[in-house]
Amino acid sequence: MSKPNHQNNLEIKRHEDNIKFLQNEINRLGESLLELQVSLAKHQSANGTVTTNENGPTAEEEDQILRHEKSAAGLLCRLKLLKSQHASQALNLALTKDVLGIVGIVATLGRVEDDNLSRLLSEYLGLETMLAIVCRTSEAVMVLEKYDGDGTVLTSAGIHGLGASIGKSIKGRFLVICLDDLSPYVGGFVADDPQRKLALPKPQLPNGECPCGFLDYAVNTINLDGNNLVNVTSSGHGLRETLFYSLFSRLQIYRTRAEMLLALPCINHGALSLDGGIIKKSGVFILGSSKDTEIKFLAKSGESSMTAKYEETEDMIKKLKLKRTHVAEDMQREQELLDFAKANLAQMHAGQDGRHRQIGRFLGHDGGISRSVGLFCFQLPPLVPSLYQIGKAA
Repeated sequence: MSKPNHQNNLEIKRHEDNIKFLQNEINRLGESLLELQVSLAKHQSANGTVTTNENGPTAEEEDQILRHEKSAAGLLCRLKLLKSQHASQALNLALTKDVLGIVGIVATLGRVEDDNLSRLLSEYLGLETMLAIVCRTSEAVMVLEKYDGDGTVLTSAGIHGLGASIGKSIKGRFLVICLDDLSPYVGGFVADDPQRKLALPKPQLPNGECPCGFLDYAVNTINLDGNNLVNVTSSGHGLRETLFYSLFSRLQIYRTRAEMLLALPCINHGALSLDGGIIKKSGVFILGSSKDTEIKFLAKSGESSMTAKYEETEDMIKKLKLKRTHVAEDMQREQELLDFAKANLAQMHAGQDGRHRQIGRFLGHDGGISRSVGLFCFQLPPLVPSLYQIGKAA
């Protein structure tokens, strides 16, 4: 076998082996996908649709908020609990996110793993902020409240009108936060962190060292549902880098009050200590004993863990599907290279056969080569004279 033919055969063998390997990889990915999809289906059948904050506050959160029945947050929760046709119409007008852009109530939009820390964060923000309504756009804010020509609030329109229609009223003022009007965090995120925590540099004392007892930034201790991590605002931001960064900024968390006070030189945006110390901002201290928190961020529940597991499985399925697509594309390229190598080999064989036919035409067809050569040899005089011829000549 000629050297080019041998190399071409080796190339064909290599492509065939690659295709076999890639096909096995596609089969393996398909089996893994099937297992995950079955697991997902079992979870759905056992738990119904997965409950997240996208569908509203949990029962425990609603109980907290409904205690404040004169608040705007309490009214929104009450409207969602009512089952009458009138309430459904009110919901369509006032609570549909796609229409008005109401995201939720601050207290319902995050979870905190440690109950003590949750109480401290809630105390730091205060009841009014914890009950604040969060909207996507300024248009949503404007729809919540209407005014007459003198600037007086119309109790028959907006959220006040909804309250009046069910015999409830809102007492006093209430906070509304517009996400699109907040200045988002500018910076990176912690690499490979599913919660998209902010990559904030650790605080540094004048000597360049991180203060003893520093635990984390408050903004990174909030756990968010998957639907609130990205694409909550019109510009694609999530709640951590908008809402919670606006509320907490670079609020630091320390183990003890003593360690927090030693870190004062590098505290510019406030700090908390797990034993109850609170610095509201640089130079402003909150003293005295903690009071019972009326409303707080809930701890991560089993349901939340199941939701996280569900979202993790969905994410794995997406990644496996993408990987399978890439492998299929690689196999298609290998098949094209194999076809090209086979065509190249066939062309080389065709070229060799053509050369043989040319030689055949020159020497004669259908076995003429051997006959012509034999005739040609027969007609040649012997190169060496026989002994008989030599003796005769003498």
